[in-house]
Amino acid sequence: MNGLTIYEFDALASAEADFTVIDDVHQVPASVFGWLEEQCLRAADAGDAAWLRWAQRRGRRVIQVTSFVGVIRAPDGYQIEVLPKVGKAIGGGAVEARQLLIEMLCCLDAFRHVLTNRAQLSAARMPLLEIFISEFLRAVEHIVKRGLRSDYRQRQDNLFALRGKLLMSPHLRQNMFRADRFFTEQDEFSTDRPENRLLHTALRRVLILTGMNANQQLARELDFVFADVPPSTQTLIDFQQVRLDRGMGYYVDALAWARLILNEESPLTGSGRYTAPSLLFPMEAVFEAYVATHLVRQLTPPLILKTQARSHHLVRHCEMNWFRLKPDLLIRDSDRDLLVLDTKWKLLDGLKANGTDKYGLSQSDFYQLQAYGLSYLDGTGDVVLIYPRTDAFDDPLPVFVFPKSSGMRLWVLPFCLKERRLKLPVFPQLESIFVGKNSNATQVESFNAVPA
Repeated sequence: MNGLTIYEFDALASAEADFTVIDDVHQVPASVFGWLEEQCLRAADAGDAAWLRWAQRRGRRVIQVTSFVGVIRAPDGYQIEVLPKVGKAIGGGAVEARQLLIEMLCCLDAFRHVLTNRAQLSAARMPLLEIFISEFLRAVEHIVKRGLRSDYRQRQDNLFALRGKLLMSPHLRQNMFRADRFFTEQDEFSTDRPENRLLHTALRRVLILTGMNANQQLARELDFVFADVPPSTQTLIDFQQVRLDRGMGYYVDALAWARLILNEESPLTGSGRYTAPSLLFPMEAVFEAYVATHLVRQLTPPLILKTQARSHHLVRHCEMNWFRLKPDLLIRDSDRDLLVLDTKWKLLDGLKANGTDKYGLSQSDFYQLQAYGLSYLDGTGDVVLIYPRTDAFDDPLPVFVFPKSSGMRLWVLPFCLKERRLKLPVFPQLESIFVGKNSNATQVESFNAVPA
């Protein structure tokens, strides 16, 4: 495979640069480095999410990836696989980090269709992009085995025989001197429908993206099945016309993959002079979804876990609410909020409490949690910051108290990614909210997006 595997916040340098060996600096071809420079400039001009940024290592300019993980694919096909940084902290190398990422991605709505066990087995022998392609091909193969769905489509044509409805105006205009022709409109039962056109187009894109012989062979075989289906020329319109009605349920997974492959919805799209598909996902959002999915299993019934709560604002001004407060997670019972939680994708050091280190915690996060506690809990109760568990951050930190809000406490707790559990302190108020590992899940609710 033409590419390399790195971790979050690693740096990339041109192969032409004279670099001594540095653990977090990787060299890429000069053409790829030039393309990455263009992406940095484009993102800066457009104000897009900073998935790349300029940095410096030993007096030389490099490009550093940020907290986005997935696959960056340059126009010449060179692939840079970016894995979660926690892979370094928990050990296991790239294989374990890739398996963990797949499991975490499955908690995102766009990836709930991934067969985790199969994908994790694949993670040991193929890069992330090839795993995605393999999953897409598996879903299309399932459709082919069950049969492509046909539908009636309206067709107009100038025929030698009268079929369907004669359209008088175009018939007279085109066949004034052709008594052997009939301009007609008829319904034709055909596999040429938006769903099949999109899958055919995605198969052709995959043939360009994949570098594995097994995926190429399967993609060609499936592409042959779609030979009578024209590729989509307007994918956005075809996606709008998709109808997953009765009998179309087995199309859902393949179309979800096709949407990612063709539209690059969740991924970031490299652009500039070129367009290159890049499957990149912000780890903050991935970690939040992962915690929300598994934390609900620890709750004492009938408590409810809400995601993206947004029922309070920081201030009122001229009869208007300003600055909506949106904690990541909110635990409540039937009539009141019990616990506010915010997830942070950052590696803490539980031993560095002195001086300026302060475990690696951010003062702004404490301001944010204090505002959440005052608004959602009326200044009385517990607020929680959740970080990934590592060997350096294995146990909950001692409680933080707010001098001016004596009834409110702040906890910094580790979430074990392998065990999928939040590690709790010995504290009755928190222990009453959470229960054992084998508890039945209650439910997760999500607030609808409301404009701020």
